[in-house]
Amino acid sequence: MLIAPGVGERIREEREKLGLSQTDFGVKAGVSRGTQKAYELESSTPDLRYVSALEAIGSDAHYVLTGLRTPRDAQGLSEDEALVLSQYRALPDADKASVARLTTALAALAGRADDKKND
Repeated sequence: MLIAPGVGERIREEREKLGLSQTDFGVKAGVSRGTQKAYELESSTPDLRYVSALEAIGSDAHYVLTGLRTPRDAQGLSEDEALVLSQYRALPDADKASVARLTTALAALAGRADDKKND
């Protein structure tokens, strides 16, 4: 049984995105061509070592497992930014809407302050 439906297809997508054959991708991920093929055909389930190796070779392991892409800009967040993002994601939708209004207003005020500095 696979971790989630579609994992094999997403593994293939990531392999093709890197322009690698099943053999080359498998070698980089630490498995044989046959195992790589089995993962892509969803006849076998990847283990954690394989999933971890995906990240090391430039694949999006989060996407492979969940079908959701890891935002590129999230990889470069400072600790403070990551904390704020983590806390935001834990909020109920109504509170997220409030945060969006607050940050929009603060950004607008900051923009006006920047405009005054340039005058």
